[in-house]
Amino acid sequence: MADSPSRIRIATRESRLAMTQTEHVAATLRARHPGLAVEIVGMTTKGDRVLDRPLAEVGGKGLFIKELEVALDEGRADIAVHSLKDVPMELPARFAISTFAEREVPLDAFVSGRYASPEALPDGSLVGTSSLRRECQLRRAFPRLRFRALRGNVNTRLAKLDAGDYDAIILAAAGLRRLGFGERIRAVLPDTLTVPAIGQGILAIEYRRDRADLASLMAAFEHRDVAAAAQAERALGLVVEGSCTVPVGGFARVSGDTLSLEGFLGMPDGSRVVRSRASGRVDEAGKIGADLGRRLLAAGGAEILRDLAAAKV
Repeated sequence: MADSPSRIRIATRESRLAMTQTEHVAATLRARHPGLAVEIVGMTTKGDRVLDRPLAEVGGKGLFIKELEVALDEGRADIAVHSLKDVPMELPARFAISTFAEREVPLDAFVSGRYASPEALPDGSLVGTSSLRRECQLRRAFPRLRFRALRGNVNTRLAKLDAGDYDAIILAAAGLRRLGFGERIRAVLPDTLTVPAIGQGILAIEYRRDRADLASLMAAFEHRDVAAAAQAERALGLVVEGSCTVPVGGFARVSGDTLSLEGFLGMPDGSRVVRSRASGRVDEAGKIGADLGRRLLAAGGAEILRDLAAAKV
């Protein structure tokens, strides 16, 4: 067994949400290991700096973690804390990730100053979201609404709503709850309406694969059901090329030794959507996800991916 480290430097984005999540990880590590020195290393990523364009247009989810991975490579940090939904499906071979503690509410949240739910919005209302996944599913369910990209941290997005720039905005319930903004949630959208993002609500710890000491330390903080859900959802995403440029969602639930997984893939305008589910034993989480991904592709998802790729040319 590898010796436990005496110090851990945690790389994180400097957004309020990222810092809040990282402080939670740091406090948990200190509580479990009183002699462990824990330091937070904050940094700004390209994803935080480029806010005038949709994330899908400027490089996708990887923009939020590249600088953190450089810090790991250069020895300026030992681990990095991410929202798992921001971690690309394909991780560089030299890195490993593990889930951290239990999952926060994984669903999307409807936030509005005047309206209680999407159904209550008048025709032509403007809805803000940073996610093609959300936009696809909501356009399909509510074609009478208008949608506009909304970037920035949670506080910035709430401020734009409060200023009247939008009639409603859609955010991850997990981020709002972690920041203490749970009261701003007017409705939690059921997964029957919007399948959540892959990994939404899960905290992930990234570290260099050659650090056996960190792998051993972090294993103690993994929750079996959360780790299985993450494995199934990310296996699905890997098969269907899950990224910010493809509207895709995956949501796994674990009950006892059974894992059930819901998956969807669609066009950004909601004109075409394929959706399916699968279930099996928890210890086959990766296979369940990969099999469901292939089923989605066979049901029309492959054609959707080809059309999305052609639209970029």
